[in-house]
Amino acid sequence: MQAKKRYLILLSAGASLILLFCFGGIQVPLSRRGPGRRDDHSLTGYHPGARWRRLQGYLKVFSTWEKDHDFHEDISPRQKRDSNSGLFTGRRCRMESCFNFSLCERNGFKVYVYPQQKGEKLSESYQNILSSIEGSRFHTPDPAKACLFVLSLDTLDRDQLSPQYVHNLKAKIQSLPLWNEGRNHIIFNLYSGTWPDYTEDLGFDIGFAMLAKASISTENFRPNFDVSVPLFSKDHPRTGGERGFLKHNTIPPYRKYMLVFKGKRYLTGIGSDTRNALYHVHNSEDVVLLTTCKHGKDWQKHKDVRCDKDNIEYDKYDYREMLYNSTFCLVPRGRRLGSFRFLEALQAACVPVMLSNGWELPFSEIINWNTAAVIGDERLLLQIPSTVRSIHQDKILSLRQQTQFLWEAYFNSLEKIVLTTLEIIQDRVLLHASRSSLMWNSLPGGLFTLPQYSTNLGDFPFYYAKLDEHQLKLPCCNKVLPCVCIVQVIVLWNSDKPLPAKHRWPVTSAPISVIEGESKVINSRFLPYNTIPTDAVLSLDEDTVLSTTEVDFAFTVWQSFPDRIVGYPARSHFWDSNKERWGYTSKWTNDYSMVLTGAAIYHKYYHYLYTTYLPASLRTMVDQMSNCEDILMNFLVSSVTKLPPVKVTQKKQYKETMMGQSSRASRWADPDHFAQRQTCMNKFANWFGTMPLIHSQMRMDPVLFKDQVSILRKKYRDIERL
Repeated sequence: MQAKKRYLILLSAGASLILLFCFGGIQVPLSRRGPGRRDDHSLTGYHPGARWRRLQGYLKVFSTWEKDHDFHEDISPRQKRDSNSGLFTGRRCRMESCFNFSLCERNGFKVYVYPQQKGEKLSESYQNILSSIEGSRFHTPDPAKACLFVLSLDTLDRDQLSPQYVHNLKAKIQSLPLWNEGRNHIIFNLYSGTWPDYTEDLGFDIGFAMLAKASISTENFRPNFDVSVPLFSKDHPRTGGERGFLKHNTIPPYRKYMLVFKGKRYLTGIGSDTRNALYHVHNSEDVVLLTTCKHGKDWQKHKDVRCDKDNIEYDKYDYREMLYNSTFCLVPRGRRLGSFRFLEALQAACVPVMLSNGWELPFSEIINWNTAAVIGDERLLLQIPSTVRSIHQDKILSLRQQTQFLWEAYFNSLEKIVLTTLEIIQDRVLLHASRSSLMWNSLPGGLFTLPQYSTNLGDFPFYYAKLDEHQLKLPCCNKVLPCVCIVQVIVLWNSDKPLPAKHRWPVTSAPISVIEGESKVINSRFLPYNTIPTDAVLSLDEDTVLSTTEVDFAFTVWQSFPDRIVGYPARSHFWDSNKERWGYTSKWTNDYSMVLTGAAIYHKYYHYLYTTYLPASLRTMVDQMSNCEDILMNFLVSSVTKLPPVKVTQKKQYKETMMGQSSRASRWADPDHFAQRQTCMNKFANWFGTMPLIHSQMRMDPVLFKDQVSILRKKYRDIERL
């Protein structure tokens, strides 16, 4: 009897299953392959069992595949990103699909900033971003000439609890006549989302606009379209910026601490897991990881058993002292993926140890972060101390040096962060003239290596040591003077007088080319003339008198320092504490910071950089005064190289000789000339945001110079007689 009951129960259950199956209540997929495979349907509008719906009266299925199934476990981050439909319309955008390249064809890469709307307030940081763009060579006031557009509406802080949050941003943006669904627009953002989940939703649909965003995840980052930028504080300088704190290399490169961190600990919510676990590896000796839960209004209501002890330990250490005396600095995620600790570690030459899974690192498109940071895994926190201890000291030194280069090249000012963002986009637009990885990741960096000049490394003065052979362009030349290799003589005729007749020019075996300056301005001496065939340019004023021996020796020295200005007349700068301004001096002292271009050799690339990189306002000021062009060139070259010029031996009476040889009253005798140069020093320093000039006490003399040996044994014997 009991057996019959069991059979009836099994029969009823089987019949019920068959009925459910027939009416769509149970759906059986034909394959175990996930939706990310090639031969499966796309995710949009698809769910299992769709191929079995043949009956007209099947039961409606209220759940979808996306809602009821955790398919993210078996697919890649890119598939996650593409399937995420909650952020914005253009989540699958790439340059080739959402950017209108035709806007850039006529006028090149130009950026238009919308005029500020009446009544709209901007945060100081966003105002600095707009000012940096408007002061750059990319800016155009004409939207018809623009390739890229930047909003004048503050989008930096999209946390609804923030006082900087801009309300009704969606309606304001949609009303812009040039918005065009966001095409060819870039939106800058530092903070998005709010308590408790801190999502990356900006609160409005960005359409097809690019994002320059801090703390962006690899899941939502659109490669070759968005730009990941660092999280910076409101006190980050707009221009200039401090240099890195690595003043000299120590061998071995170890400091007092091996690994440090000091910051907030979150007791609950997103970002709390990693920081809550740091105490497991803290040893109070060389691994010092300090957290405090003493933040926020209600911290005492939520504190745990470790809070009081952690707070006491936290107050014992000074953060700056730890930062500057540690080999590695832990950079764990906070509420968001990015952290202020990242830039702080870079500046302090403390190698960042990243613990923020899924963070698209700043400028990851161009920077190889494996050469400047240690990329860790939050899930392997306990292995971090042993990992950093195993890194060889040579590697540590290399990592530390690279932190300083990256900090000074791309991160130490807001202007550099903005310009790097624009240069990355320009490289995408002008793909045929884009920078190589070597240009971005080695001195002097991508901002000073302009691919519009050349994409060949050998055409720049910075990469000779990295090339297979010394590739200075020194073509076979005519030795028109003893020991001096002259390829071409170029005379820039800026005089109002007519050119002399041909028979009055000297006869030389090197061709003489005369360029008549149309505008007759002093900056024309630094124009990038196509007639210059060699890398080395010997720049001479009309009243300069140098012997062939002096020129030959200067050229020999320059071949060892092709990225610097090498020459004879030296000048210096100083800080006048009484007037609180920079001063200029021509006195003979024990150091110098400038070599004037009236008698100097430098690389011809600096002609292009001077004309293209420097703003028109500075060049116009120089032209109006007919003065200071040599100072401005020294500012530029020192800013690029972070090195002083090189002075070579010369006759002491250089200045007096020049003044005596001139057929007219020399400008050196003009009393206003010196006062103008003082003014120039401060105007230039203000634009650069810092004083780039560097003092040097080095002078290059020929071997055997002034030695008590026979004069016949000396190659440059004539220099001693001058």
